[in-house]
Amino acid sequence: MPVLADEAAARTVTGIGVCAGIAAGRVFHLTEPITEPSPGLRLGPRADHRAEADRIETASDRVQAALVAAAERATGQHTKEMLEATAAMSADPMLVSDAQRRVTEEHLVAERAVWEAAESVKKQFQQLGGYFAERTSDINDIRDRIIAELSGRLAPGLPMVDEPYVLVAPDLAPSIAATLDENLVLAIVTDGAGPTSHTAIIANAKGIPAVVAALGATEQLRPGVTALVNGSSGVVVASPSDEQVASALKHAQVVRTFDGHGHTKDGHAIAILANVGDTASAREAASANAEGVGLFRTEFCFLDRTESPTVNEQVEQYGGVFAQFSGKKVVIRTLDSGADKPLPFLTFDNEENPALGVRGYRTAGRAPELLDEQLEAIAQAASAHPSTDVWVMAPMVSTVDEAEAFVESCSRHGLNTAGVMIEVPSAALLSSHILTSARFASIGTNDLTQYAMAADRLMGPLAQYNDPWQPAVLQLIDAACKGGKLNDRPVGVCGEAAANPALAIVLVGLGVSTVSMSPRAIPDVAAALAAVEYKKCLEVARTALQARNAREARRAVRAALPELAALGL
Repeated sequence: MPVLADEAAARTVTGIGVCAGIAAGRVFHLTEPITEPSPGLRLGPRADHRAEADRIETASDRVQAALVAAAERATGQHTKEMLEATAAMSADPMLVSDAQRRVTEEHLVAERAVWEAAESVKKQFQQLGGYFAERTSDINDIRDRIIAELSGRLAPGLPMVDEPYVLVAPDLAPSIAATLDENLVLAIVTDGAGPTSHTAIIANAKGIPAVVAALGATEQLRPGVTALVNGSSGVVVASPSDEQVASALKHAQVVRTFDGHGHTKDGHAIAILANVGDTASAREAASANAEGVGLFRTEFCFLDRTESPTVNEQVEQYGGVFAQFSGKKVVIRTLDSGADKPLPFLTFDNEENPALGVRGYRTAGRAPELLDEQLEAIAQAASAHPSTDVWVMAPMVSTVDEAEAFVESCSRHGLNTAGVMIEVPSAALLSSHILTSARFASIGTNDLTQYAMAADRLMGPLAQYNDPWQPAVLQLIDAACKGGKLNDRPVGVCGEAAANPALAIVLVGLGVSTVSMSPRAIPDVAAALAAVEYKKCLEVARTALQARNAREARRAVRAALPELAALGL
């Protein structure tokens, strides 16, 4: 009996595909959440209040130890950083001491005391705004872990199953996302989160097909149901037929490789580069035949330190990456601190909204010696690896004056290929002027999207805005590329958008000359570009620019690219 159209639609959930790939398996949800302990739970008059308070510290220590151990096992730098940050927050005396006080003074049981203390911390963070307001979900995660430890329950998190499964959740806390096992989790589907969330970034790093911002996913994709997930198109089918699964997985079983030469079907060259953060990820990128590095994040060298690293320490770290790409280009980004990446030695107090505060290149105005030392270290490392073509760029450049000042600073250190990140709408609109001095530009689509749409990219409820398919964002990218063309300067994309095969084709049509991504995404993007002629890239770019919203842009472009369906992308 044929399936009616409305029945088929009811079996389909659509969101934003953030990591290409196809997978099918039984659905599992996160383990049951911790419910709020009753306000009436109090200790009896003869209870040992001190012992009850001590239980909180013990539970906090155990949670911290578990998170530290998970961080030590983590393979990716971003994963490690998230787990370490959550571990540090779990031992925050502001939470633990307040909870203990509520036990000894108000006679609350430990579980209730932790709950109320966490609510107090969350209110304080929300009042501070900016970076702190973004951390309230982390407080919930820590609260639940400590209460689970106190009550002898499993912490909310990944399901305890030994079969490969499709994980469906409203959202994923950073500490949960960081511990995903790519050998067990076939795919991820979330109601919330967004294409620039921790979930999306980690899914890409681990190569797990993922669909985010799929409203209604947890309601329609119940535990035990089979789900067919397409991480490229963003379509999830509940209870698919055997024929649908077989057809889809036929494509998924194709093992793609990249020969190191990105191009369209008719030979238009597009350099396919990798995003890296340390020597280990650089090795992975080199193994994937990346044509170079489009984004070398230098924050890893500065994180978890109470003072900045020395020039010699930086030279060693940078040189490890440069050595992996002899004869190729490495674009290294200067320190991008602030907002969601605060550093103890470079944190500016009283910022109500750090995302709009002193971050990225703006820190050079407050601490010019740090930029000077970093440029010196880059110059020394580049000198030690003369066969590597080292390019340097500054993050969060907003004005022509900033671009000119950065280029001049680089020139003083003998770094003559200096460029800028375009992450702020003003930089995209001023690209024709900025690129008279800057030698190149690289578009960071994650930040460009959040600033263009005035939507915090870490907030799940705003996921629909933080979609790089938003026509307004694409028009800013178009403006940046036109500025590059006017000055004969190359413009690339190093944000998460470049890892989406369909969007990569659009970006090429807008005038992007390089795309940079997680090494795992390279083969699929290369295959997609090689399947279409450059003329088709231009056509779908115009289609996307004319769309009224992100959903329309995505659908129209995919409809115009049957080549992607043939590839299973």
